[in-house]
Amino acid sequence: MNSSMNFTGNLAGSALLTDLYQLTMLEGYHNYGMEDIAVFEFFVRKLRPGRGFLMAAGLEQALQFLESLHFSPEELAWLATTGHFSKDFLASLEKLRFTGDVHAMPEGTIFFPDEPILRVTAAIAQAQLVETRLINLLHFQSLIASKAARMVLMAPDKLLVDFGLRRSHGAEAGLLAARASYIAGFTGTATVQAGMEFGIPLFGTMAHSFVQAHDNESLAFENFAHAQPDNVVLLIDTYDTEAAARKVVALAPRLEREGIRIKGVRIDSGNLADHARQVRQILDAGGLRHVTIFASGDLDEHVLRDMLGSGAPVDGFGIGTRLDTSSDMPYLDCAYKLEEYAGKARRKRSEGKQTWPGRKQVYRSYDADGRIAADVVTVEGDVQSGEPLIMPVMRAGKRLAAAATLADIRSHAATNLARLPEPLRQLQEPYIYRVEISSALRALAEQVDRELSDRQQEHYHERYP
Repeated sequence: MNSSMNFTGNLAGSALLTDLYQLTMLEGYHNYGMEDIAVFEFFVRKLRPGRGFLMAAGLEQALQFLESLHFSPEELAWLATTGHFSKDFLASLEKLRFTGDVHAMPEGTIFFPDEPILRVTAAIAQAQLVETRLINLLHFQSLIASKAARMVLMAPDKLLVDFGLRRSHGAEAGLLAARASYIAGFTGTATVQAGMEFGIPLFGTMAHSFVQAHDNESLAFENFAHAQPDNVVLLIDTYDTEAAARKVVALAPRLEREGIRIKGVRIDSGNLADHARQVRQILDAGGLRHVTIFASGDLDEHVLRDMLGSGAPVDGFGIGTRLDTSSDMPYLDCAYKLEEYAGKARRKRSEGKQTWPGRKQVYRSYDADGRIAADVVTVEGDVQSGEPLIMPVMRAGKRLAAAATLADIRSHAATNLARLPEPLRQLQEPYIYRVEISSALRALAEQVDRELSDRQQEHYHERYP
């Protein structure tokens, strides 16, 4: 199975997938000999309305990026033409590789604000340069996995298929959305390359154009059945949904005599719940109780909840635009921030964007029923009761274990979803899960603030005696 993600040449792994200011800062570090170890952490600052929890995803692609980090001769030659950088600095980039450590929450882990899901410990130039691409990878897949998880909770035991490639924001987004939704519990995807890249099960039916290209709807159904005898799922809403269902009933006996069994029908427009009820009656009356009903068309978790709550007889759903774009919440308020440099804890104090300093760990406790009850965010080494969530995954630029299989990641995600408190499982809002900041972490923040104030005063008096 190919997992290189090089579907656009080497673009997905290029060191130039960064912001210009990363490189301008690197030149500053280079010029002033700043080479000490830095610690950066990726986290979400706060949840916006419409999300009570998040699911971590994207770690595998982040580690792939770090493993292969380098500047090619062509990239360095191009950077030289920009006029932004000195020859000496560009020469230093020739040898730049990621040789640091990474700690992270496993993919599929439920997480909440202020909880780091990834920590990078490396020479500051390495840790700084990778900020943009790491945010890009972790943010997107965590965003989509979190959206998909809500749909999985609303449609348990239903066939859920990612249909979103055509509306996604580019090829990489479409492929990674297929992966993220599969992690969260989707059954599969319609995106063929995601099957090759990740081994995700593929699902597909037919389009309205196939029906329209035939002069007769019944003939279109029959021809498709002969072309795909093991996957006969017929799209029945091109003209008249209920009339097409009756044509399916009429066609079924003839196909059965040829050894072809109709597997399902798809409805893509109109009042999906009402059509599903009427189609179910037609199919059952015609002896086709085994034929499933698959619905698609502008679906999200709220539509699934309402449809299934009303008893609509739908067996599966194809979900596209609202999943792959996370349409109700297209971004997370996330950040990758410096928490330690040269052995000293660091803290950002910008208004509304303060950070907690130092290397951190998250401990999770559970109630008597095995549901998650509360989290504690604390400094590394301050052992708390509960389960530690952040694990070492890379040391000195090398993985500590083989990449987790998608099957194992899906299992971990399913366990996490099963352990959510019932209000979060039912998407009841607002419901605030308890995340405690430990006394040790608060004390460290106060210490960092005092030391920063002292250093600034000392520097001022040195400059202005």
